[in-house]
Amino acid sequence: MQKRLEQSLTQEIKAIGLNLGFQQIGITDTALDQHHDNYTRWIAQNYHGEMAYMARNVDKRLNPQQMIPNTLSVICVRLDYLIDEGDWPHDLLDHHHLAYVSRYALGRDYHKLMRKRLQQYATKISERVGEMGYRVFTDSAPVLEKALAAKAGIGWQGKHSNLLHRDHGSWFFLGEIYTDLDLDTDQPVENHCGRCTACIDICPTQAIVAPYVVDARRCISYLTIEHHSAIPIEFRAAIGNRIYGCDDCQLVCPWNRFAKLSQEADFQPRHGLDKISLLECFGWSKVDVDLKREGAAIRRIGHQSWLRNIVIALGNADYDPHIIDTLQSSYAQHNPFIREHIDWAIQQQQGRA
Repeated sequence: MQKRLEQSLTQEIKAIGLNLGFQQIGITDTALDQHHDNYTRWIAQNYHGEMAYMARNVDKRLNPQQMIPNTLSVICVRLDYLIDEGDWPHDLLDHHHLAYVSRYALGRDYHKLMRKRLQQYATKISERVGEMGYRVFTDSAPVLEKALAAKAGIGWQGKHSNLLHRDHGSWFFLGEIYTDLDLDTDQPVENHCGRCTACIDICPTQAIVAPYVVDARRCISYLTIEHHSAIPIEFRAAIGNRIYGCDDCQLVCPWNRFAKLSQEADFQPRHGLDKISLLECFGWSKVDVDLKREGAAIRRIGHQSWLRNIVIALGNADYDPHIIDTLQSSYAQHNPFIREHIDWAIQQQQGRA
């Protein structure tokens, strides 16, 4: 079913989304021709690493109408997630005995919240315009969401590849509704990165190999979340106390001076993960970990990757004989995969004694 809607009705559809709590609504068509060469080149260079799903269904990713037949418009939404922590999160990176968890993962899993709200949004649109074909997405399926959001005027892709908004920075989630409604589209916004290279310069592992190009295999977010093998030795020290993700490129971005705080209660930190000690995290049993990660984004990685990341962070912490004792006393209960990282961490600690 295909409908061409009047401009006033398109604006009414946007208002529905804003009333549901999204901070911005943008609409685009399905043409992503300008991204074909860059994306296929990125895959050919193996910059996606172990994320094999990025190399699957490339045609559907680059052509939304192949993904969902009859799609004419993509409704893109922005939902802010930055919380008020009092201290700037970057300061936490200087406290090596504490764990750093990427700020998007401190609270409830955004996938659940976004998917539910997008479904509510689509339902309300249907109530207003009548029967329509649609499907909702949030960081799921082969969707080139940042490219779509940029084309819909939500922001521009910065040199770190994240989407940036001039008045709201980059601390936000994206979601999409593919629909067969023929809607008026928004215009992309101008790129305001200019000559700034702050994100490139700050990256601990030099993962931004060129402006707008990220080699995921070097990225700490990838290494701690998507990478399931042993962490390459050359990146372990640079990981510091980051046990889940990395926000450095966002923390240093000048545009995030304008970021707005989220009003979503579900994004508030759970289980003290905003300022929790590494040793406390390491001391959680598997049952504890499963309970504390239930309903949270950090559930995305398994228990072994969780332990691996904490062990590396303990190795990077300031010298503490208690850390060495803890690692040594727990050694026998772990498998060879974790032991290999424990061996490295103990060696790092002993080297600082």
